[in-house]
Amino acid sequence: MALVPLVTRELIDPTDLPLIEAGEASFGKLLNTWLAIANCPGMFTTYLPFVRAVSGPGELDQRIKELTAVYVSLLNHCRYTTSHRCYSALAKGVSEADLERLAAGDFASFTSREQLALRFTHALTVDLPLTSRDDSATGVGPELLSQVRDSFEPRELVEFVMSVGLWNALTRFHRVMDFDLDLGEPPSAVDAAV
Repeated sequence: MALVPLVTRELIDPTDLPLIEAGEASFGKLLNTWLAIANCPGMFTTYLPFVRAVSGPGELDQRIKELTAVYVSLLNHCRYTTSHRCYSALAKGVSEADLERLAAGDFASFTSREQLALRFTHALTVDLPLTSRDDSATGVGPELLSQVRDSFEPRELVEFVMSVGLWNALTRFHRVMDFDLDLGEPPSAVDAAV
């Protein structure tokens, strides 16, 4: 059972309704995340454009954005976000086999840039919260930071770190909220890794 009640359509704030209806038209349904956020009138009108801006097309390769978003959801053990991110990744050309390899931690078939992105994602998701400022101001090892700086342009890095930060926040939100799945189950091998 979700931590908060999901708002019914009749109770959605008029400010949020146009964007929620546009989202519903895109996905063919109202998502549980949206109905939970609707408990805070006006928040959705900021939330959805921000999520679209961060996760949508930009300088960073979309495949890297999709793979790393799925990886964040796996690292945070959130089935709801994993379902959503797999849905997005599959719709944007990532194969189910790629997702299965990702879930298994088998990165060998990914490009060197994708492998580096996944290592950086792990550092930003798992290592950073465990690393004190005394050990590292950035929370990421200097060798990895150097490799990332050499491999990605500044605009890509801003998108990358913002994307991983966004999915870390949303994954934690989704997991604590304990939403029922609304976009179907992730591929079985991925689901087993959650």
